[in-house]
Amino acid sequence: MSPPSLSSPEKTLSSSTAGLELLSSAVVMVSADRSVCYVNPSAEHLFSTSSRQCLGHHLSALLGDLPGLWAALDNALANNWSHTGQNLTIKRPKLPALHLDCTASPVDLPPARLLLEFRPLDAQLKVAREERLAEQQQANRELVRNLAHEIKNPLGGIRGSAQLLERELDDPQWREYTQVIIAEVDRLQDLMNRLLNSHRMMHPSIVNVHDVLERVLRLIQAEFPDVTVRRDYDVSLPHLTADREQLIQAVLNISRNAAQAMQGQGIVVLRTRAARQVTLAKRRHKLALELQVIDNGPGIPADIRDTIFYPLVSGREGGTGLGLSIAQSFVEQHQGTIDLDSEPGRTCFTILLPITQS
Repeated sequence: MSPPSLSSPEKTLSSSTAGLELLSSAVVMVSADRSVCYVNPSAEHLFSTSSRQCLGHHLSALLGDLPGLWAALDNALANNWSHTGQNLTIKRPKLPALHLDCTASPVDLPPARLLLEFRPLDAQLKVAREERLAEQQQANRELVRNLAHEIKNPLGGIRGSAQLLERELDDPQWREYTQVIIAEVDRLQDLMNRLLNSHRMMHPSIVNVHDVLERVLRLIQAEFPDVTVRRDYDVSLPHLTADREQLIQAVLNISRNAAQAMQGQGIVVLRTRAARQVTLAKRRHKLALELQVIDNGPGIPADIRDTIFYPLVSGREGGTGLGLSIAQSFVEQHQGTIDLDSEPGRTCFTILLPITQS
């Protein structure tokens, strides 16, 4: 990216950054001593920070200690040329590491002396991976849905036959067997209904996401009294246009899975933030909701992480493997995405939903 035009020496920093606000690239401006002078919304989202938190601080507060990069920036300033650093690893406490390319260009917008543009290395790979997974999961859901229809049809006949047989049996011991048949048929019918209802039509309305999370919080606390549910809300977020019941069910399924993985004891954090300049379902959105469900449980086994959202895939004995599949289906119906980052001691599900601003 070319540095801003510098034809007017008196041009101020504030009047020269309006166009940078709209860029999808993460842009940071620093002074000669590497103090942060400006971050655009994409940089705030990339580094999970705000301009208020980093303005005036040394760039190391944002990137960590990178001696090689500091030397390259000094060289770029001294010689008035651009520098591109490749495959920089930014390690952040309690957050996933970032792998970035960085281009530094000299500017003369006092107090800014360098414009840094950061590009995530995995951004394009992530988009391609999401598209591939979406196609594969759509095919899987259609297969399972058709299978559910085929299974559901004869279940009614099996249940009715078991009831008729039960009436003809005088021995209570034999009736116990017919009751087992009826109970198992009812369980399978409930399973099939859950598979089929994940495709129901949406009923959108104006929704306060924190009302949704409070509902989920109460349900989790009632079902798992030894699980601590913590709030980490950005209360300034605007309302969403969404199906309230689908949103509750999606977050509840994820939160319940977390509580079950921790065997009913541990910490679940419900976190909301604004995400800016994000691409969802191949559309660029100026503003989106970032909703995270974080737990301190054992993590998701590595061998099922890539298939955890597939129907009937479960990492828990006795699990149906439908909770996360249904959650993903509901999120996708809202033109959003759901992603997973997991390691022992920290599992984070991140839901991104577009916010339509009037």
